[in-house]
Formats: sequence, structure tokens, C-alpha cells
Amino acid sequence: MTAAFELRGLTAAVPGEKGAVRLVEEVSLFVDAGETLAVVGESGSGKTVTFTSALGLLPRPGRVIAGQAMLEGIDLLSLAPEQLRRMRGARIGMVFQDPLTGLNPVFRVGDQIAEVLRAHLPIGRREARERAVALLARVQIPDPGRRVDDYPHQFSGGMRQRVLIAMAIALGPRVLIADEPTTALDVTVQAQVLDLLGELREADRMAMVLITHDLGVVARQADRVAVMYAGRVVETGTVDEVFRAPRHPYTISLFRSIPDLEAPAGTMLAAIAGSPPDPSRRPQGCGFAPRCFAVADAAGCRTERPVLRGQGHAAACHRQGALETTA
Repeated sequence: MTAAFELRGLTAAVPGEKGAVRLVEEVSLFVDAGETLAVVGESGSGKTVTFTSALGLLPRPGRVIAGQAMLEGIDLLSLAPEQLRRMRGARIGMVFQDPLTGLNPVFRVGDQIAEVLRAHLPIGRREARERAVALLARVQIPDPGRRVDDYPHQFSGGMRQRVLIAMAIALGPRVLIADEPTTALDVTVQAQVLDLLGELREADRMAMVLITHDLGVVARQADRVAVMYAGRVVETGTVDEVFRAPRHPYTISLFRSIPDLEAPAGTMLAAIAGSPPDPSRRPQGCGFAPRCFAVADAAGCRTERPVLRGQGHAAACHRQGALETTA
């Protein structure tokens, strides 16, 4: 069965003093219809860059230098700019993490939704407005017939995020990419937005990619998970597989850094030592080696870059077999 959306060896780079600096390297992922794939990792791990690159939205001078982004049998990276623009929104949508900057403050929200519709469909202003009202209702904004004429500043953060979701699903895309969709929202509103995304996915059998750093969100919302570090996928599998028996030291470290509500007062968090590498100065071997609790020179951790190994549940670690009981 063909995946709804698939990345094959995607590599994106920016110019550097000594040649191209690779922001993401050889990223291969897929998501099926009706499924949610969570992509997790620290800030700077390459999560957002991966998908903005796939959609032709990577700011210049960044560019994709290798790989494919397959949507319904079409490589998005092979399309001319105008063809790619028509595919975005119509077949694949993206919800960005900041709802305030994602909306134009000087235009009514209904006009902004209508603009998306009219850019792709041969409809007039009246029909576009009617559809905008229906979309606001679908994302559960109260009194949509009135709120359609409000400006972004008249909405709360959670409601602005719902407007962005309405814009992203306006044309019935088969794939929806949600980039940290609950950032800066309080816990109750986060749950509401995530539940809404889940309902929309189920109703339309959309494939969904959920970019997040929150493992709690992954456990609640996702079917499969891909862990990224230093621009590469280091572990992938079903949520149950990865949460029950993580195989990469970075994934294990992420789980160890989660606060334990049952731990005694004053218990220190197990923070991951160090920081992610600068893309222009990545280590020769495993990108995580300088921070890894299980690094071993004899295994080639510092000299050889590991590749993903495993059927279904895979990890890019020279020592994954020795780590099975570590987590």
C-alpha cells in the first residue's frame, strides 16, 4: 500500500564558509491515511526544517539538495513553483506553531479563510464567505456567523489556532502537518486543540504529521513516532514500541528527563548533558556521541555514522542491542 505522504532521503542545506551546511540529512519517513505520525526531538533537531523543505517553504538561501517528497505518487520537489503552490492547501496543509503571526492582523479572519478558498477554487465572494462560516463552525468556534467578521486580535490564542486549522483544512487536504500546534496555549486549551485535530483526522481519514517536543502529546495522539536528533532520524516505530522499549540512547535520555510526579520532593531531573551540535560542526561519527551515556569507542560511536537498523522499530545506534535493558 502506498503511503499518503513519504519522504525519501530528504537532505536540505544552506551555504557555509566551507561548503554546504546540511540542516537535515537523509530523512526518510512515511505516514498513512488516517494515521498520526509524531516527529519529536529538541529544538534544533530539524523537525520543522524537514517539512518546510518538503513543501518548498524553506527560507532562502536554504534549499533541498537531495531526496524526494512523495504525495499521492507525485514528487513535490520536482514540481515547478506554481504547481507546488497549487498542491499546498489543496492536497497537503500545514498548521504553524504561532497563531498570532500566522494570521494577518489587519484583515478579518473570514476574509483570510475566503482568500485561501478563492485562490484555488472558481467561487465568488458570497460562496467563499459561506464556506468560511462553515469552516469556523467545523473547528468549533462559537457563533461563527458573527465571528467571521472579527479580527485576529479579537480571538484568544486557542481560537486563533482553530482559525489556522480551518484555513489548513479548507480545501480538504489528504495530509495535514501540524507544527507544535499547542505551543503557548494553556493545558486545557492544548487538549481541546489536539482533540479537534484528532476528530478531523478521523472524520476525513487524513494523514497527520504532528511535530512536537512533548512526549505526553505523542502518547495521547500518535500511532507512530520518529525521533530526530541533529538533522537525522535516530529512532522510529509505533508509539507502543518506542515508549515500551526505546532503542536509542537519545530516546532513552528524553524519557529519563520527564518529571516523575510520584518522585519525592526535591528530586533532580535527569537532564541531558551538553547541547545539540552546530550543523556546521557535527561530530564525525554518531551525532549524539558527545552527550551519550553509552558511548563506546570500540563500537565506532565516534568514528562511524550509524544507520537505521531494524524492521518496523528501528534505531540508528551502534549499541542498540546492548541497551535493551537500559531504559
